[in-house]
Amino acid sequence: MTRLQVLRARDYPRMPWKNGGGFTEEITRDDGQGLEGFGWRLSIADIAESGGFSVFAGYQRIISVLQGDGMRLLVDDQLSRPLLAYDAFAFAGESQVSCHLLGGPIRDFNLIYAPQRYRARLQWFDGTHHLYSSADTLLLFAASACVEVALPGQAVHPLGLYDCLRLDDNDHLQFLKANGRFCLVELTLR
Repeated sequence: MTRLQVLRARDYPRMPWKNGGGFTEEITRDDGQGLEGFGWRLSIADIAESGGFSVFAGYQRIISVLQGDGMRLLVDDQLSRPLLAYDAFAFAGESQVSCHLLGGPIRDFNLIYAPQRYRARLQWFDGTHHLYSSADTLLLFAASACVEVALPGQAVHPLGLYDCLRLDDNDHLQFLKANGRFCLVELTLR
């Protein structure tokens, strides 16, 4: 049976980066403790200055800028395109990565997942959308102050800035209607 949770940004635990260079707010994860044992993890990080990223060997990462002027990444000596707001960029967790901020501090959004355990899809939307997914886990992350999510047979779920709606154990083609600026993350067990 599908389980639904609404996660509020004010409740996200704050933890240090693996490399000690900053802090992350963990939105949600599948399991594990600290920085070990998870199959996937969704988080927000504040980057105050240019510098190195933590290594997550065995994982895939997808990052997007939420606030600020953006950044460019140097991934294994290859320079990325400029990454601006809501522009997703994927790289291997074991890569050597550093960032150069294009202006002042930024806030970013991160999905880290184990590709041998999960298939993942991350998409940004703005406006009103009717969405269908058969993924095992659906995460709808609000990137604007007021996002409304409707599921068949349920009341509308209002989400504030950086809140997240999480659906687990989905076993059918799920329909969602959402409006506002949001990210939909779909995770399916391999």
